[in-house]
Amino acid sequence: MIEFFATLSPVTQALIGTLFTWGMTALGASLVFTTKTMNEKLLDGMLGFAGGVMIAASFWSLLSPAIAMAEEDALPAWLPAAIGFFLGALFLWIIDKIIPHLHPNLSIKDAEGINPEKRRRSTLLVLAITLHNIPEGLAIGIAFGAVAAGFPEASLAAAVTLAIGIGIQNFPEGTAVSMPLRREGMSRRKSFMYGQFSGMVEPISAVIGVLAVTVMEPLLPFALSFAAGAMIFVVVEEVIPSSHENGNKDLASMSLIIGFIVMMILDVALG
Repeated sequence: MIEFFATLSPVTQALIGTLFTWGMTALGASLVFTTKTMNEKLLDGMLGFAGGVMIAASFWSLLSPAIAMAEEDALPAWLPAAIGFFLGALFLWIIDKIIPHLHPNLSIKDAEGINPEKRRRSTLLVLAITLHNIPEGLAIGIAFGAVAAGFPEASLAAAVTLAIGIGIQNFPEGTAVSMPLRREGMSRRKSFMYGQFSGMVEPISAVIGVLAVTVMEPLLPFALSFAAGAMIFVVVEEVIPSSHENGNKDLASMSLIIGFIVMMILDVALG
């Protein structure tokens, strides 16, 4: 598979990678065709696992290469990583305050953003996951862009591994959107369409990420760290709290550890 990927352009590589992650989101959303409800413990465990995957991917696939790249410059190696990481988290925090959205398992009164009361609950749920998929698409695009730029710290295998890891954690995200809509009486078809729609933004943001780093190569350490900061913000602000809402904190926490280990093994063994 790696040999095949090497023959493609970085934009095509990123598109294929994020079409896979979008497909995993759709696969998770498709569970509405088999059941109207889902075991809360299972869903919380899946969300915890997804959080672990995102944390591991943020370090092994993004922050660590960013620090290694920065070591070749005159600046302190930690500086681009620190600045990019903070700006990524700040970007997501600002977007969260502006775009109206609602996290799964919360009531409409807990919606965030500007004038959320003017939006339907289904729209708010989709917007929440869609917003948080932006950094994932950017991360994949930036990873493939780093390979195209010829940085020795970046490898095609690592970029592919990152796409696989993000795809794995997208499965419960699709479920987390479609299941609440199905419980509220929405048809299976509509619940699925809303759930999978949240992953559509990833191919778009991936292409943006690829083009950005190939045009502005000196900013690559900042871009990698930016994506890492945005992903960690999503984990802390959304994934972990959602996995704890039903009281399954121990299960979710251990699932997070397992998710981290799985992604670490994938990245180290394949990257």
